[in-house]
Amino acid sequence: MLENEKTEQEQAAFIERGRLLFRSACEFLLGAASLSQLPEPNATEIAFAGRSNVGKSSLLNALTGRNNLARTSNTPGRTQQLNFFFLGDRKKDGLYIVDLPGYGYAKVSRSLVNEWVKLMREYLRGRPNLRRVFVLVDGRHGLKDSDKELMLMLDETAVSYQIVLTKIDKVKIAEQKKLVEKTQKAIVKNIAAHPIVLMTSSVKGYGLDELRGVIADLV
Repeated sequence: MLENEKTEQEQAAFIERGRLLFRSACEFLLGAASLSQLPEPNATEIAFAGRSNVGKSSLLNALTGRNNLARTSNTPGRTQQLNFFFLGDRKKDGLYIVDLPGYGYAKVSRSLVNEWVKLMREYLRGRPNLRRVFVLVDGRHGLKDSDKELMLMLDETAVSYQIVLTKIDKVKIAEQKKLVEKTQKAIVKNIAAHPIVLMTSSVKGYGLDELRGVIADLV
């Protein structure tokens, strides 16, 4: 059943699962610059990817209700490694949350970009507990070529991913439905793409309950 086909009772339970999960403690574990530094794949894992300045750190902070969990910056390429967080009790079921390096870097050398791309590809190929990558796309601009390049990499590595439109509060309400439909149409042939496109606003809190519920259903 798709998220938008739930009954009112099912939707309420769906939202509650997400609320309970993200009520748990969340901590920064480590920043990995190579596969050898990755933690053991002993818990469900999700990852967030997106262009530089798409609002990735802001979304992570908003989801967890912690202002400084992930550092926000106006400088492209601030996240230069795989940053691992853990949500929940380490002794019980929990969740790895991975903040992937931003792409579309305007102020970073090509060689460094290539290193990050190699690391990401190796990570995607070799992480058996990775359930889904959430690809963040600025709702004001829609899908860019760099987003499509990442989607192609995810298709090639057979990693499930879902588009999350960010900064949706800056998009006119009358245009939001059209934006979602346009995005869903654009990804219909991407074999690893989830068909449902989500909308969020870290500033207004819009769509966060829905995203939390989606994540909770993966655990």
